[in-house]
Amino acid sequence: MDENYFDNIFALFSEKMAEMGSPLPSVSMIAEEDNDPYRVLASTLISLRTKDAVTMEASRRLFRIAPSINALSELDADVIAETIKPAGFYRRKGEQLKKIACIIRDEYNSEIPSDMDVLLSLPGVGIKTASLVLNLGFGIDAVCVDCHVHEISNRIGWVDTKTPEETEKELRKILPRRFWIPLNELLVRYGQLVCTPVSPRCSICPINASCRKKGVERSR
Repeated sequence: MDENYFDNIFALFSEKMAEMGSPLPSVSMIAEEDNDPYRVLASTLISLRTKDAVTMEASRRLFRIAPSINALSELDADVIAETIKPAGFYRRKGEQLKKIACIIRDEYNSEIPSDMDVLLSLPGVGIKTASLVLNLGFGIDAVCVDCHVHEISNRIGWVDTKTPEETEKELRKILPRRFWIPLNELLVRYGQLVCTPVSPRCSICPINASCRKKGVERSR
C-alpha cells in the first residue's frame, strides 16, 4: 500500500459520500464550529459511547452555559451531568469535565494543552479524544482511531489488530502523514452510511471486489 493506493481509497470513499448526500451528524460538526480546542475536547469526551445526534445536542446545551473552559470550571459536576444527559455515562463525564476544566484552569493558564502526553493525563481522555483535539483543535497531525476507524481498517485488511490503540500504532506505520487528519472524519462518515458495523452495505461499496471483509458475516 502506497500513497497512490490511499489517494484512490480516499477519493472513492469521498465520492460515495457526495453521491449519498449529507452524512449523519458527527462530533466534528459541533467541535469544528469555531475550531476551538475546548469545544473539540468537551464534545469528543461527551461523544464516547453516545450516539452522534445525542452528542450534538448535549454539546450545544453545554456550550450555551459554559462557552469557555473557565466557565465550565465554575459549574458543579451535577449541573454538567444534567446538561449533557442522556449522553452515555453522563454522571461520570460530568465529573471528568469538571476535573479537566479545573486542571486546565489551574495548571495550564486556561489554555487547552497541545501535547499528546498531557492530554492523555487528563481524566477520561484516551487516544481518540487526544488525537481529535490535536487534529481539529490545533491542526497537528495525529491518527485518530475510534470504533469506525478500528473496524474498517481491520475489515479492509490495512491492519490486523485487536484494539483501537494497536490500530493507531499500525496506521501510523502505513498511512502517509497527509492522510492522518482526514482519516477519522472520512471513515466515521463511511462507517455510518456504507461500511456499517452490522450488515455493511458491501453491494454499493466501490472497493467491494478487493475488500477482505474480515469479520463480516452478513452484508447487504
